This record gives sequence, structure tokens and C-alpha cells, in this order.
Amino acid sequence: MDPPDTKNKDDAVKTSIMQKLIETGEKERLKETLRQKLIDCGWRDELKEYCKEVIRSKGYEKITVDELVAEITPRGRATVPDDVKTDLLQSIRKFLQAT
Repeated sequence: MDPPDTKNKDDAVKTSIMQKLIETGEKERLKETLRQKLIDCGWRDELKEYCKEVIRSKGYEKITVDELVAEITPRGRATVPDDVKTDLLQSIRKFLQAT
């Protein structure tokens, strides 16, 4: 397990990276690129169908938005294609190297 000092440094680095992404507008650009890639590969449609299945099985009147989100989030994260994840990571690395 990492010492607490290492965790604090990691958190500070993450915060610094996020700040740079936001300040430059790169975060929004990356989000839009990610959104489009997920649409293009069919991930969004698959997750939408899964949502419909969950709603049908639990009952439209009996499920809350929070319950639906809790139900679909693990599946959504687990089913993002590896190539989409790799592309996003490479884009972030390129951005960091350029700054």
C-alpha cells in the first residue's frame, strides 16, 4: 500500500492535470470526442437498451433515477471498448506532453 505522502502527491498531480484540461478547454473537447466515439461504436445504443431492460424488469413506477444510475454504471464502465479507452489516454498524454 502506498504511504499517505504518495497519495497526496498523486492527488495533487491529478488536480493539476484536471485544472490544465479545464483551463485550456481540452476537457470539453475530449468529452465530445469520447461521446462521439461511444456513439460510433454502438456503446451508447447498447447501454440505452440495457436501461430499458432494467426499467421493464423493475417497473417504471418503482425505479428511481438514482437506482437506475447505480444499476447501469458498472456495466457502462465495463463495456467501454478498450480501443476507445486507449485513444482517450493517448490524447491526454499528447496534451500533457505539449504543455
